[in-house]
Amino acid sequence: MNSKKNKPVIGITIGDINGISAEVTMKALMDNRILKLVTPVIYAHGKALTFYRKHLKLEDFNFMQVRNIGEIHHKKVNVINVTEECPEVMPGTETSEAGKMALAALDRAIADIREHKIDALVTAPLNKNNINAESLKFVGHTEYLTEAFEAKESMMFMVSEDMRVGLVSGHVPLSQVTENVTGKKIKQKLKIMLASLRDDFGIEKPRIAVLGLNPHAGEDGLLGKEETEIIQPAIREYKDKGHLIFGPYPSDGFFGMMHQKKFDGVLAMYHDQGLIPFKTLAFENGVNFTAGLPIVRTSPDHGTAYNIAGKNIADEGSMRAAIFTAYDILSQKQPWEEDE
Repeated sequence: MNSKKNKPVIGITIGDINGISAEVTMKALMDNRILKLVTPVIYAHGKALTFYRKHLKLEDFNFMQVRNIGEIHHKKVNVINVTEECPEVMPGTETSEAGKMALAALDRAIADIREHKIDALVTAPLNKNNINAESLKFVGHTEYLTEAFEAKESMMFMVSEDMRVGLVSGHVPLSQVTENVTGKKIKQKLKIMLASLRDDFGIEKPRIAVLGLNPHAGEDGLLGKEETEIIQPAIREYKDKGHLIFGPYPSDGFFGMMHQKKFDGVLAMYHDQGLIPFKTLAFENGVNFTAGLPIVRTSPDHGTAYNIAGKNIADEGSMRAAIFTAYDILSQKQPWEEDE
């Protein structure tokens, strides 16, 4: 793989071909800056990309069909077929065939990154519903990759140019959030966030804000005791070790007054507490990064968007940012050369 080591090889899993995944991937890769920095390999099927190239009139998008990583071209967009036959492309329609192809793309890319054939993984949006089966409970990319790489713990880390939000509790029902917000869990996520901010983003002494769980961060126990009994002791333990950890802050006032700009990272207690403000403020260029894995994995911060699939109106900004973020994180670990 990449014997010259001049550019990282980025694997891109196509996700659901009936959503906007192919569109945003193709549009993002039409940015000439990307091929100067990385060699993209799309795990998909050439016929699906050909369909969208014609359907969306993306004549400037070109790709090389290859059988495996050993055949890739370093100044081209490469495509590896992950299924023998391409499912029928039906923009805006949920099909089981598209789900099977999305999972096949993910599994093939996981196999290649395990064998160090690609340097990082960018996952386009897929639909959990058409992947789930009796033999497989697919909760999300984060959980699937955490299990695949046997990581003890990982963290969904939403990042943009001036905002980074991690989650204690990820893809779990709201009714189960409280049981997932434990002192042990908070300390695990703080450990991952500190390491990621240092190793992946190059921040030597990061400042982290921790949000409360209850309204008004519990109002001194009046609206809940998790802050005083669980969150504050975890913060205190890290402060005693010399880390710059602050909180817990009421989330509404914290984001309402844009306090996230004062910190390198923000630890939210549950999914919507962190993702609603993040997507409100950074939707067009936000990136989902999985911290704590032995690999680099990023993703756009949006879903399949069936309602606009095939209409040529999807914004590729988040996918482009996911590719650039993967490159930036890889660059923290080793230098790469840019093509002239």
